[in-house]
Amino acid sequence: MTVALRRSAAAVLRPLVGGRARLRWAHLILGGALLMPYWLLGTVVVGPLVDTETMFSGSLALQFGAYAVALPIAAVSALFPVVRPLSVAAARALCGIRAGALADGPARSHAARVRTAGWFTLHVGLGGIISGMSLALPPFAVALMTLPLWSAPRDSRLGPLGFLDHDWALALAPLAGILSLVALAACAAVASALLARLAPVLLGPTPADKLAAAERRAADLAVRNRLARELHDSVGHALSAVTLQAGAARRVLDSDAPKDMEFVREALAAIEETTRRTVGELDSVLGLLRQGDERDADGGGGGAPCGPTLDALDGLLARCGVRVAPTVDGEVATVPEPVSREAYRIVQEGLSNALRHGGAAPVALHVALRDEMLEITMENPLPGAGPGTAPAADPVVRPGGGRGLRGVAERATLLGGHAEAGPAGPLWRLTVSLPLPSQRGGARWTRR
Repeated sequence: MTVALRRSAAAVLRPLVGGRARLRWAHLILGGALLMPYWLLGTVVVGPLVDTETMFSGSLALQFGAYAVALPIAAVSALFPVVRPLSVAAARALCGIRAGALADGPARSHAARVRTAGWFTLHVGLGGIISGMSLALPPFAVALMTLPLWSAPRDSRLGPLGFLDHDWALALAPLAGILSLVALAACAAVASALLARLAPVLLGPTPADKLAAAERRAADLAVRNRLARELHDSVGHALSAVTLQAGAARRVLDSDAPKDMEFVREALAAIEETTRRTVGELDSVLGLLRQGDERDADGGGGGAPCGPTLDALDGLLARCGVRVAPTVDGEVATVPEPVSREAYRIVQEGLSNALRHGGAAPVALHVALRDEMLEITMENPLPGAGPGTAPAADPVVRPGGGRGLRGVAERATLLGGHAEAGPAGPLWRLTVSLPLPSQRGGARWTRR
């Protein structure tokens, strides 16, 4: 029975004096503290209008008049954008509001500033009332609870509370003191519950905030997708080339009479060069990821693009693991960096695709600048298409299939171009057309 009573009492008292209730009470006291400068300004405005000797007199007209003047001034001052993050931080820490329910960052739109002003006014208004009650009621309650113990004559100690001169009223004074403290706790609990209920409405994200958050998520996703393509093209090509070279060298070494040791030496050198170049590109992309995380923590955007351009094409073709017959029409050094970088990755992925499916079959690469377009064409014999074709003895198979041609199409589409891939007679042909800045507008492709 005693345990049940304790539990019932705890259930009743927890909303009034529990841990969360105390934090929310502190939030109301903070609101009262924030109201004080506005209230003092209000006393200066109202003081000459009421019959008081000083601005700190106990006149109710002065007190409530200053309070009424202070609230509009507080509402106007809360229209500054910086007020919202401060209010959100206090509400999260003291009111127990879940993080996702409140907006982040300053209030930029008119609707967000008006909502923040409404919240701030309500906070300082309720906080001022509860703070005043918290200052006045506890001493009054203590006086009532200790009233029967006083030894002075009743008529000299009661003043305006002369009704307590009756014995029955004096006996009930301690109970009245306790009830006044309970009433204070109840008022604080109701006010704090109202603030907690309205916080998501007034401090929550507006449609403009939700749109901005969606745009940030889309930009972050675009950066992640671009970095995924960079890693796919760089590492995927390297693994395909290394696997093919290692397999060819192994077959030479495993033959009964290995004669072409120079081929093995070249294969090992190609593996070394490919892995060294790929590690450098991997470090570059990972460095970009780290920089992007630092910028995101500071409120910035993603990192700038990185990676090799068409100027590095000779090094790629020299150690790609397949014979390539390149022809270049035009000065590729004049191609803007964004287009040149994507073109390099497209060639790299085309070579990876030829390695995976064509083995040691030669690849014809043609890069041309004509009519303000960069055109890339790659051709290699289909496996088993002719007597001069060397099939892939150990094809590179990746779980889930490759995404190379899809990535090529995505890169081309992002630049406003198009890509086509498929068999053309005995050949597999990849054709990509990318517009240059004069075709798309020079301001779009700025060097970053």
